[in-house]
Amino acid sequence: MTTGTRPTPAADRRSRPPRRAASPRPRKRSRRVLRQNYAGGAAAAAWLVVAAVPLYFVIGASLRTKADYLDAGPLAPPTHPVLSNYGTVFSSGFGHYLANNIIVTAAVVALVLGLAAPAAYAIVRSRSRLVSAGFSVMLMGLAIPAQATIIPVYLIITRLHLYDTLTAVVLPSVAFALPMSILVLTSTLRDIPAELYEAMTVDGANAARVFRTLVLPLTRPGLVTVGIYTALGAWNSFIFPLVLTQSDARRTLTLGLWNFQGQHGIDVPATMAAVVLSLLPLFGAYLVGRRHLLSGLTAGFSK
Repeated sequence: MTTGTRPTPAADRRSRPPRRAASPRPRKRSRRVLRQNYAGGAAAAAWLVVAAVPLYFVIGASLRTKADYLDAGPLAPPTHPVLSNYGTVFSSGFGHYLANNIIVTAAVVALVLGLAAPAAYAIVRSRSRLVSAGFSVMLMGLAIPAQATIIPVYLIITRLHLYDTLTAVVLPSVAFALPMSILVLTSTLRDIPAELYEAMTVDGANAARVFRTLVLPLTRPGLVTVGIYTALGAWNSFIFPLVLTQSDARRTLTLGLWNFQGQHGIDVPATMAAVVLSLLPLFGAYLVGRRHLLSGLTAGFSK
């Protein structure tokens, strides 16, 4: 019985006819149907009107004369824009109130950032129960409004002989801004990977160096967010300047606007000019920190 020799794989491949390359199947084109969101567009238009009408009223009224405002109505466009209202505002002591407000806001922001950042770093990196308990007590300040503590604050300020000073406005503003600031910065610090802390510790860095070279650069969005919102609260503060100051030389911008409105009760264009001038610094602060504002608010929610 004879057995045939099995062809080698190379000979077998030569003997087979070449295969044709399979033609690719035509892909089905996905058709995306764009549906018009009429409800969302209507809501956006309504919100635009709600936000734009007050700004239009404030800016438009500041460029009109008192007679034009009383004759044409509050929402009529200025027929002959004038800048005399801004001169009236500065001649009424507005610059002094603005300077006091800048001093108070800068001091509050500097103290809040200088205290909240190390406190948040200690809360995130420490495993002490005392630190955790202190953080819980600090968060209780979020539930206490400033109006409910105005009498104890007034007594403390008078006992410290700080009444009718800008320091009397700064200290309570810092105390009530710290809980929210520490909460935001704590969420921001928790986004930093633990491996970075361990790597710097292995390299021999102490806590101060880690905080200076690692924590501060990586928490810049959170710091900007805290700074903007703290500045907004200090800039618009009314209850503390009203209760803790008395002389006209120590009044801030909010009380200056209040006095200006009482002094010129029927001069609405001049009052609106003062409001426009008080909004410009906040608008500038927002333009500077708007890139970091959203990332700072959403810090900590990715985990």
